[in-house]
Amino acid sequence: MQCNWNDQSKRGVVSRQRIFPLRRKSIALGFCATMLLALAGCAVGPDFVRPDPPAVDRYVPEEQTLIIVPVNGQAQHFALDAEVVANWWRLFKSPKLDALVQEAISHNQSLQAAQASLQRSQENLRAGYGIFYPQVDLAAGLSRQRFSAARFGSPASSIFNLLTMSTTVSYALDVFGGQRRAVEGLGAQRDFQHYTVLAAYLTLSGNIVNTVIARAAYAAQIAATRQLIEIQQEQIAIAETQVQAGIVVYASVVDLKAKLAALQATLAPLEQKLSQTEHLLSTLTGHAPGERMLAQVDLDEITLPADLPVSLPSKLVRQRPDILAAEATVHENSANIGVATAELLPSFTLSGTYGQNTRNLADVFMSSGNFWSVGANIVAPLFHGGTSWLHRKAAIAAYQQSLANYKQTALDALAQVADILLALEHDAEALRSYAQQLDLTQESMRLAQTNYQAGLVNYSYILSIQSQFFQAKLAYLQVQAQRLQDTAALFVALGGGWWNDGKQEESLLKPEVFVNFRP
Repeated sequence: MQCNWNDQSKRGVVSRQRIFPLRRKSIALGFCATMLLALAGCAVGPDFVRPDPPAVDRYVPEEQTLIIVPVNGQAQHFALDAEVVANWWRLFKSPKLDALVQEAISHNQSLQAAQASLQRSQENLRAGYGIFYPQVDLAAGLSRQRFSAARFGSPASSIFNLLTMSTTVSYALDVFGGQRRAVEGLGAQRDFQHYTVLAAYLTLSGNIVNTVIARAAYAAQIAATRQLIEIQQEQIAIAETQVQAGIVVYASVVDLKAKLAALQATLAPLEQKLSQTEHLLSTLTGHAPGERMLAQVDLDEITLPADLPVSLPSKLVRQRPDILAAEATVHENSANIGVATAELLPSFTLSGTYGQNTRNLADVFMSSGNFWSVGANIVAPLFHGGTSWLHRKAAIAAYQQSLANYKQTALDALAQVADILLALEHDAEALRSYAQQLDLTQESMRLAQTNYQAGLVNYSYILSIQSQFFQAKLAYLQVQAQRLQDTAALFVALGGGWWNDGKQEESLLKPEVFVNFRP
């Protein structure tokens, strides 16, 4: 009994010696698995943080006051921190203008190209998510072979068919998050194209409004110039009659004809500019210039918006598509740092293969031809001539470059808004001066007509005053069109209010394409 007890005790000791190492191995394996899971939950490289908005709350220094003087009963007011309305062009209250903008949104080729580019980036993002799934491949092959046993010292040989079918499953363990950073970069590219579409939409609507205003202004200037030409032709006819009567010298007729020729020379450039605006308007709306005539909008049919919103600079950088696109580029380069960092670290892959070799189709399910393999691979970079390390440094430099470009884009946007705000103030001042000049020349025309009826002045004097009136009218029309265009430019510079119209944004971005796909 004692001996048996001793044997049992020894056996007990042996079993404990065998069990404890197994427990230690299990603990070690569990610890390693926990560490892998912990690493899998993080990703190397910096986490993207949106750049801070500008610290300023004004577009111009405090010494400069933004006050728009009223002109002819039309007054504009700046509404600080007010929202930019969606479809801002409707504030000009021109149904024809609204119809042209809508037609351009539906048919403009540049906008459709931007939408297609967004779709491409969206599909690339979807494809990138495939890395998070196991990769399964099926292979099959059929061959006829002749086997020679001479290499093994036997004269025997045989000819046979060989059918091979196999399935391979592999899964890349994204331990250090390199693949996640790559997909994050694809998401940033998608965001860039998202804001590129909105920028194209904003630019298109602004170009349509500016072109319509320019075409209306050129048409009004051409009409005023033709009236002025008719007046000068009447002056020449009167002067020629006076020359024949010996009242004036012929040199006065020559002088009037020279002025008429100079005035007629200005008509052709105006008509050329009018044709160019019509052609531009046709292409912006997706039509060939010779396809059809677009609706003509007169300058008097365009109403000047009275209330002008002025967003805070901190909101501007979160609303303008070009700034948001620059931010998406910063995000992409931030993710690329993580991708480059992961290249310096080991990569892990799990793989398995199962297949069968058989000499004929009848034996395809026989177990004798089965083969399989299961394994795990690790690839650790040791020496690549510093390529991977330098790639990481290049990625960091690209991030710093994109961040500087983002800040410059934001500064340029602030300067653009400041320029337009002051331009609107100066437009009103200039328009008021030209309006006063126009009123004075019109009053001079009335007085000249009265004096002519009283026999105090001749008809040439009336024609001279009329010429001054139409010259003042031409200048007034130019400044009036400039004021309308600067008003439109303000809405564009503030981002266009696309975020206040969800339906319009969805139609632009094609919601069947722009979806948040997740595995």
